[in-house]
Order: sequence, then C-alpha cells, then structure tokens
Amino acid sequence: MAKCDICGKGVTFGIQVSHSHRRSNRTWKPNVKRVKAMVNGTPCHIYACTRCLRSGKVTRAI
Repeated sequence: MAKCDICGKGVTFGIQVSHSHRRSNRTWKPNVKRVKAMVNGTPCHIYACTRCLRSGKVTRAI
C-alpha cells in the first residue's frame, strides 16, 4: 500500500546503526495519504505522497 500513484515513491530498505554500532535492517516508509483526486476528468481515490500534494502534481476533487 505504501506507494505513491503519482511519482512511484515506495519503501526504502537500509541498515539501522545503534550507538554501540550494532546493525539491524530497517525500512523507511513514504508519507502516503489516500486522497480524492481528479484522474482523467473523473474523481477517484488514489494514494499520493505528501511531496506530490504540496508541489501541485495532484488536483484535488471536492
């Protein structure tokens, strides 16, 4: 679910390093919101990240 329908931003994997330098796997999830937007002239629900919402790539439907 954590994938933006506009830019395709998804989950990123990496390694968390503690203060004692022990390493464990972790994930970074994008800030994805379910919004009602205009898609091909019709309003429907899509998943969009907050960067796409702020930059104006998504036209919100009322």
